[in-house]
Amino acid sequence: MFQQKLQSFMIGRNGVDHFGKFTSIASLVLMVITLFTNNGLLYLLAMGLLIYTYFRMMSKNIGKRQLENQKYLQITDRIRSRFNGVPAFWKIRAFFNELGRKIRYGSNDAQARAAKRAYDKEQKKIYKFYTCSSCGQKVRVPKGKGKIEITCPKCKNTFIKRT
Repeated sequence: MFQQKLQSFMIGRNGVDHFGKFTSIASLVLMVITLFTNNGLLYLLAMGLLIYTYFRMMSKNIGKRQLENQKYLQITDRIRSRFNGVPAFWKIRAFFNELGRKIRYGSNDAQARAAKRAYDKEQKKIYKFYTCSSCGQKVRVPKGKGKIEITCPKCKNTFIKRT
C-alpha cells in the first residue's frame, strides 16, 4: 500500500540516478567526518549536499537532471579510463567479482569436483563404507579384514559386517 503511494508520488519525477547516488554518499561521508572533527562548515556542506540530493530526486525537470547526470558520467568515464591500463586494479576487481559469484551461487569449480571424485575413488579401493542403522552415520572400515564388529563413533551402536 505504502509502496504504491510512493510509486504514484514519484511518477514524473527524476528519482535516483548515478549522480544522486554520488551526492548522497558524499554527504554521508562528510557527516561522518563531522562526527570526529566537529567542524560546523563541513556539517553545513553535508546538509546542503543532502538537500540538493533530495531536490534532484523530487525534481520534475527531468531533462535538466538527465543533463547533469550525463555530465557526471562523462567526468567519471574520464577517471575510469585512467584505470584501464592498470592490471592490478583489474586483478583486484576480478578477485572480488569471483568471490561474490562463489558466495551467491556456491563454488562449482570443475577441478575441485574432479579432485573430489578422484579422492573418493581412491578411498573406495582401500575402505568399505557402511551406514549405521540407528543414526545414519557413515562408517569407514578397512577392506579385507573378514567379518568384523563395527562400532558407530556417533551413537556407539555395534553391528557385524563383512569387509
